[in-house]
Amino acid sequence: MPPALTEDVIRSYQTDGAVLIKGLWADWVDDLRAGVARNMVDPSPGVMATLKPGEAGSFFDDYCNWQRIPEFSRVIRQSDAAAVAGQLMGCHRVQMFHDHVLVKEPGTAKATPWHTDGPYYFVEGRQTVSFWSPLDPVREASLRCVAGSHLWPKDVLPTRWVSETSFYPDPSAYMPIPDPEAEGMRILEWDMAPGDAVAFHFRTLHGARGNLTTARRRAFSLRLVGEDARYVDRPGPTSPPFPGHGMRAGERLREDWFPVLQS
Repeated sequence: MPPALTEDVIRSYQTDGAVLIKGLWADWVDDLRAGVARNMVDPSPGVMATLKPGEAGSFFDDYCNWQRIPEFSRVIRQSDAAAVAGQLMGCHRVQMFHDHVLVKEPGTAKATPWHTDGPYYFVEGRQTVSFWSPLDPVREASLRCVAGSHLWPKDVLPTRWVSETSFYPDPSAYMPIPDPEAEGMRILEWDMAPGDAVAFHFRTLHGARGNLTTARRRAFSLRLVGEDARYVDRPGPTSPPFPGHGMRAGERLREDWFPVLQS
């Protein structure tokens, strides 16, 4: 049985929108490392360009590979992640959304820009959680989250990271991307061991520094949704796009594409 989370951890998730889960995948680090290696040798057609020409280093960014990478599938289906997500979200039903791999090689100065994931997605709901787990010890290149940002009344403007242009046609529908350090916001970040995980809400503002260390920073992320999550129409292609899904606004995500992991 998965360990029960303390009330303080659950409360912190609900109020801050981000919390550290020590050792979530401590027993699965070797599997995840093997899956990341397989993914990097054979990236998906959706692998993303994250560096501008001439920027130093290497930043591998790929998603939606769990169905073809057996190590990812095992971790998603057999680990405690779904049970822990249900406790954090306060629901029994936990459904898969997508997986994500982010690898910053040593000497990569490029920071992961401040952003929220929710506006890029075609799903909305109060019950959402992402797990971000490093597969190498991290300190300087750890995930950073702005406490309470998941409760802001307006979504943060989604942008394309390389061109730095608006993702959708009407930027006025969103709040401008803030500068958390300059604006004195409370930023949460942790020194993390391989297999630790930051759990954060889809609407939580987050980012990461570049990796100017001499060590790789491999990270595996998993996005899950709860009982109240529903498909929403966006004013353009979403990320991930999932073409041809056939869903309509207000429907739950189709279970043959997004399986229920716990009910």
